[in-house]
Amino acid sequence: MESPEFRRRTMQAVKSKNTAPELLVRSLAHRMGYRFRLHRKDLPGNPDLAFPGRRKVIFVHGCFWHGHDCARGARVPKSNRDYWTKKIARNKERDRAARAALARSGWKVAVFWECELRDQERLRGRLSKFLAKAGLRY
Repeated sequence: MESPEFRRRTMQAVKSKNTAPELLVRSLAHRMGYRFRLHRKDLPGNPDLAFPGRRKVIFVHGCFWHGHDCARGARVPKSNRDYWTKKIARNKERDRAARAALARSGWKVAVFWECELRDQERLRGRLSKFLAKAGLRY
C-alpha cells in the first residue's frame, strides 16, 4: 500500500504539456508534413496543436484526467473519491466550454484520446482526414 506522500508526489509529477501522448501526435503530424503552433494561449483551452492557416486545433487528452469513457477514464481513485469526481467533472466542463468557444470563433476541433494512440495507422488516418480537408486561407 502506498503512502499518501507517495501518491501526492506521483500526482504532482504529472505534466500538462509535452506529455508522451502529445509528443506522439506532434511527431506524427510533423512527419506527415503538417506544421503547427503549440499551446496557443490566445485560444480557448490552450490547444495542444494549432494549425492557424487551416483554423483547426487538436487537443490530446489523457483518459483519466479528462474523464474518457474507456476503462482507464472510468477509473476513480479509492482515496479522496469525492475530490477526484468533482475535479474530473470540472475538467470535462472546461473542455466542453473551450470546444464551444473555439467553434463559435470558426475553429474546427479534434480530440485525440490517450487510449486511441496505440494504433498508429488509425491515428495517421484520423490526422490526415481532419487536417486534409482544408479550407485554406491565402
